Amino acid sequence: MKKPLLTVSSLFFAFLIWMIASMVVGNTLLLPGPIAVVEAIWDIITGSENLLAIGATLLRLILAMAIALILGLVLGMIAGLKPDFGHFMKPIVSILRTVPVISIVVILLIVFGFSKTPYIITFLMIFPLIYQAISDGIKNIDQELVDVYRLEDNHFFTGLRYCYLPLIKESIKTAFLQSAGLGIKVLIMAEYLSQTQISIGNRLYLEKINLNYDYVFAWTAILILIAIAFETIIERYAKKREINKANIDT
Repeated sequence: MKKPLLTVSSLFFAFLIWMIASMVVGNTLLLPGPIAVVEAIWDIITGSENLLAIGATLLRLILAMAIALILGLVLGMIAGLKPDFGHFMKPIVSILRTVPVISIVVILLIVFGFSKTPYIITFLMIFPLIYQAISDGIKNIDQELVDVYRLEDNHFFTGLRYCYLPLIKESIKTAFLQSAGLGIKVLIMAEYLSQTQISIGNRLYLEKINLNYDYVFAWTAILILIAIAFETIIERYAKKREINKANIDT
C-alpha cells in the first residue's frame, strides 16, 4: 500500500509543479498547461491516423528488439563460454556503446537510406545491452553448478535449456527492460530525423513545425506510457513464468 501511495504522491507533485510553471510562464505556446495536453492526448488516441502511426512505430520496435534479443542471446552465450570470441567481440561492442547516436544515425541515413535506418539504429543500440548482459551472466554462473549438471547430463542443448538459461534469466529480464526504454528513445529520434512516413517521429516533427506544442507534450506523454507498459508487460510475464514453474515443480 505504501509504494502505490508514494508513486501517486510523486506524480501529483510533478503535476503540481507543471501547473504552477505553466501559470508563471503564462504562454501556452511556450509551456502548455496540463489540461491542454490531456485534451491533445485524447485527440491523438481517438484519431485513426495517429493510432496507425503508433502501431507502425511499435511494430518497428518489436521487430528490432526481437532480432537484437536473438543475436544478443546467441553471441552473448558464445562469448561467455568462449573467452576468445568474447575478446573478438569486445571492440565492436565498445564502439557501438560509445559512438554518439546522432553520428550513427547520420551515417546510416547516407548508407542505407531513410526507410531502413530506424530499424538498424534501434538494433545497434539495443544489441550491446543484451549481448553484454548475457555474456556477463554466463561468466558469473557458479562453475560448481555447471559441473554438477555436466556430471548428470553433458549434452549442450539440454544444458542450455535446463542449466544456463534458467541461471541467467534475471540478466535477460534486466537487459530486456533496459532495451525497451532505450529502444523507444532511439527509434523515435531516428524516425524524426529520417522523416519516416506513418510513425510517431514524423507526427512529432509535424506538430513541432506547426507550433502545436501541446501535441508535442502529448506525444511525449504517450511515449512515456508506452515505455511503462512495455516494462510492466515484461515484468509480469517473467513473474508469471516463475509462478508456473514453481507450480509445476511442486
